[in-house]
Parts: sequence; structure tokens; C-alpha cells
Amino acid sequence: MKNIDKYLSLLSGEVDGLLLTSRYSRHYGAEFDIAEGVAIVSRKGCRYFTDSRYIESAENGIRGFEVVMVDREHPYNDLLNRAIADFGLTNLGYEENYLTAGELQNYEKNLNAKLTPYNKEIYGFRGVKEDWELARMRRAQEITDKAFTEVLSRIRTGMTELELQAELIYCLYKNGAQGLSFDPIVVSGPNSSMPHGVAGERVIQAGDFVTMDFGVLYQGYCSDMTRTVAVGFATEEMKKVYDTVLKAQLAGIAATRAGVPGSDIDGAARKVIEDAGYGKEFGHGYGHSLGLEIHEAPNCNQANKKPMESCNVCSAEPGIYLPGKFGVRIEDVVVIREDGCEVLTKSPKELIVV
Repeated sequence: MKNIDKYLSLLSGEVDGLLLTSRYSRHYGAEFDIAEGVAIVSRKGCRYFTDSRYIESAENGIRGFEVVMVDREHPYNDLLNRAIADFGLTNLGYEENYLTAGELQNYEKNLNAKLTPYNKEIYGFRGVKEDWELARMRRAQEITDKAFTEVLSRIRTGMTELELQAELIYCLYKNGAQGLSFDPIVVSGPNSSMPHGVAGERVIQAGDFVTMDFGVLYQGYCSDMTRTVAVGFATEEMKKVYDTVLKAQLAGIAATRAGVPGSDIDGAARKVIEDAGYGKEFGHGYGHSLGLEIHEAPNCNQANKKPMESCNVCSAEPGIYLPGKFGVRIEDVVVIREDGCEVLTKSPKELIVV
């Protein structure tokens, strides 16, 4: 089933059209990425509106939509109202999570149709990935793995976190990234105890842990991985914590299969860390879904009591963080299957000392 057909299946009830304003939903419906635009989906027709900067790409790449150019004489609201009239629409489902208050006020004031919050329904299809989506995510992860292998040879004492971050970004693009999934996290020594720390001027030293969390975009789809490596040497405490995190991740991966609630997957990993005495030092969830966005749903965390489905994609990233000392996180991305999971991340997970 094409993605546009999935959206059309939403139109038999409360709403008779969809107003797609986020880049992610437009990409999903059109199966083609345009930075700016708006789309309307209805059973009588689908139109995709964008301006002169993107019109040629849209006309060449978008299928299933009539592509219409916006300009000063034909602004968005006028063209949207024309589509509303042409298709006989009365109630548009919209993405409330992706509109500013000002944008919503504009549409409510100027569009000739009722607007109904419909983010959950529009978003809902993206949790279960199609084979072609998984192919893109595999390629994104291949690029990420290659960059990790390459950046290992560039880590040295005396360089700053920011310098290493620059080397990492270079390696990502050099190996085929079409964009970054998010701003990479590169932290060292005591800074590695901050799960989402920001690279700075700290100089990397012998005896540091260095945590790198990064991912790329490939044809619109994300990869994500984290590796923690030691520089020069690792103390016994560092080795113990690293080994605990690795065992926790492997326990979570072993528990991952379709039909298992996200909270149970999280619990399998969390128990290993708690049994080792570090329960309070693992504050975040075990994993999040990803796809067109780096954080999607459903999640493998304590809050998700619903069974995971086949072809959900989720990260596997337990961590232990000791404030003022160091932190360790190991992250892979997995595709959930009926009988287990497929691990997309191929980089080694044993403790690496560079």
C-alpha cells in the first residue's frame, strides 16, 4: 500500500480531508522530501503547494499529488481555499503538534473549512516501517558505522571535544550522509556523565571515556548510534561500568520481539543495571523509535505498556552516568520482528581503547 493510500483511509469518518503542514508528513504522503510547502489530501484529489525555490523538484519527484506553485498573486491561503472548494471539503484534520499558535490562528481565520486536531491519526502509520523505509534506514546506519570506524583513528589526547565533533561530522558526510539526524553529542571525561552534554573546549586526556552519539539522514530517514571509548587506558571502575551497560543492552535486545510491551524490554535492561547497584544512575528510557524523525513512537521505555509490533524500529541505549566522574552509553538500532529483532548497527561493542 502506498503511503498516500494510508492517509486516504483516514477520511471515512470525522474528517473529509487532511492538511499536511509538517515536512515529515508531507514527505511520508508524497514519498518525496521538499523543505517547504503544504499539502491537502482528499478522496477527490490531492494537491501539494510549494514556491518557486522547490517547484521543479516537486514536479519531477512527487507522485500522487497535483503540484501547484505558490507566489505573491497566488498565496497559500487562496490556493488552499480553491482546493477546499474544488474537492468539496468541510473538515480538515491537521497536525496540531507541528503548528505554531500563529499558524493555527491564520488557518482558522482564513480557511473555509473546519479544522480538527488529527496528529495522532496522521502520525500513527509511521510506527510500522515498510520494506523500502527499512532499506533507507539500513543504508543510513551503514554510513554511520563507516564514520565511526574512521573517526576512531582521529581521536587523540590534546584535541578538544569540539575538534573531535568536527572530525566526526566530516567522516559522516564523507561516507555518504545527506544530512545529520541531530546535532552530534561528543563529550569526554567528567562531561560524559551528561547524557545529552554539548561538546566544548575541554581537552581530551588519557584515562577519559569519550561518548559519541550521532546519526545521519539518508533519503529522509534517520540512523542513530552511540559508542563510548576509552582513551589510553580504562580503570577497573570504568571497565565494570562499561561491562554492566553492555550486559544491560544485550539483555534488552534479547527481550525484544513483537508482542512484548516496550516497558518489559526496558525492564530487562534496567534490571541488569539495578542488580549491579547503578539503578539511580540510569535515568532515561531504554529506547525510542525513529524513522523520518529521530524521536518517534512507540518507545521501549517504562511508560509504554503496549506490545511492540513487527517492523517497529527502536533504539537500544541503556546508560550509566556518574556525575563528576564519567558516563557510559551504548546504542544500537533494531528492527522488531516476530521472533526477535534485527540489529542494524554493526559496529563493535566491546570496550575499545584508542
